[in-house]
Amino acid sequence: MKPSYLNDAFFSRLEALAFNLRKDLGGYFGGKHLVNTYGQTVEFADYREYMLGDDIRRIDWNLYSRFEKYFIKLFTDERQMHVQIYIDCSGSMGKVNPEKGAYAIGVAAAMGYLAIHNMDKVSYHLIRGNKAENPFGTIVGKTAFFRAMKTLDQIEFDGEAAISDAIIKNPNTGTGDGLSVIISDYFSNDDWKKGVDYLVYKKKQILLMQVFSPDELDPTYTDRINLIDAEAVDMADGRNMKLRINKSMQLAFREAVTAFYKDIETFAKKRGAAFIALDCEKPIERQLFAKLMKQGTVS
Repeated sequence: MKPSYLNDAFFSRLEALAFNLRKDLGGYFGGKHLVNTYGQTVEFADYREYMLGDDIRRIDWNLYSRFEKYFIKLFTDERQMHVQIYIDCSGSMGKVNPEKGAYAIGVAAAMGYLAIHNMDKVSYHLIRGNKAENPFGTIVGKTAFFRAMKTLDQIEFDGEAAISDAIIKNPNTGTGDGLSVIISDYFSNDDWKKGVDYLVYKKKQILLMQVFSPDELDPTYTDRINLIDAEAVDMADGRNMKLRINKSMQLAFREAVTAFYKDIETFAKKRGAAFIALDCEKPIERQLFAKLMKQGTVS
């Protein structure tokens, strides 16, 4: 039976979290995120001198009586952000290890719930090949969200995913209006970094989330084995091979894995993106609380 994390208890444990998004994002009216611009809320922020075209209803007549100058009141601006969640649906994410796939879906659901619970909009983009499918459109409100979760929980992982092409070709990326989340193991021949650079260009806040299983970091195989690529089309694929594993090869693999994760972390930091790695054998909520709060992405 395919595992699932999506239940009432799971979502209720997430309700104490909220996204911390940059104040220079634009977003839409009617949300809960304070931004740098001034708006129409009831919370006072500052004064400035009246300028031709300003709403005269904002003039503070008490200040006029004191200084004989016109000043208008400025109020804080709160915006609704769009959280776009990209899910790598390639074979390495769940074809061989269904638990890893279920974990990735759980993480995606958790991020979406944080958005909806805090009055933001969310959309899911399932990356298959070089396309990002958006089966639910833009989700607003918990009723639409939980309806979408019934379908999201059933997605299958297979084939390859060209993350960069899928993101760049997405016609609904938007500009400076919220958070883009990429959930993947990043085990891809595709140059996914180009997709991140495109999101930087679109002035999005970015969160890279890497899902892995412990045996991918530290396999214990010995002697002669068959290595089969989870994304290979058939057994004749050149990526499949027979090897005799020895200690020196295991050591070289661990060094390569360390360099691989360090490269992702360094790249994310240079692009101003947040990055967290998630072990699919540890509780989702515990890792989200600890790692995202440390990053400052949620509070």
